[in-house]
Amino acid sequence: MQNVLFPGSFDPPTNGHLNIIQRASKLFDRIVIVIAANPEKQCLFSAHERHELISAMVAGLENVQVQIWEGLIVDFAAKIGSKIILRGVRALYDFEYEFELSVINRTLNPGVETVFLPTDQKYSVLRSSAIKEAALFGGDISRMVPANVEKALKAKIQGS
Repeated sequence: MQNVLFPGSFDPPTNGHLNIIQRASKLFDRIVIVIAANPEKQCLFSAHERHELISAMVAGLENVQVQIWEGLIVDFAAKIGSKIILRGVRALYDFEYEFELSVINRTLNPGVETVFLPTDQKYSVLRSSAIKEAALFGGDISRMVPANVEKALKAKIQGS
């Protein structure tokens, strides 16, 4: 069975993330979405909230599961016996960053490879930070995030 890890902060998860997950679910036996629980990173949604949002987004995909992890992704890969990390790339600037990260990960664990999947063109400019800012100022984010994420993001912003 070929397991692939799709790590990220997913704060919030976007339609671009969902597109990568849906496409990858057709390529690999099992996708494990790994939500980074980094105490050093300031996130709008808690790791538990992000887990709930993504779990609802992927509910119809039988070969996808969602986990929370605090630590190095290569350590999680070793823990579950996965040898592949999947990274979505939107443009050249993403590739540069992701390439450097893949080299670091291979240095930490030479048994783990990184596979890059380019995002669908219509999601190539979606960034979680820009979506949060648009929502903060009342922008229409309905085409950028799944409906459950839009609702949660609006509630979070109105509650702050």
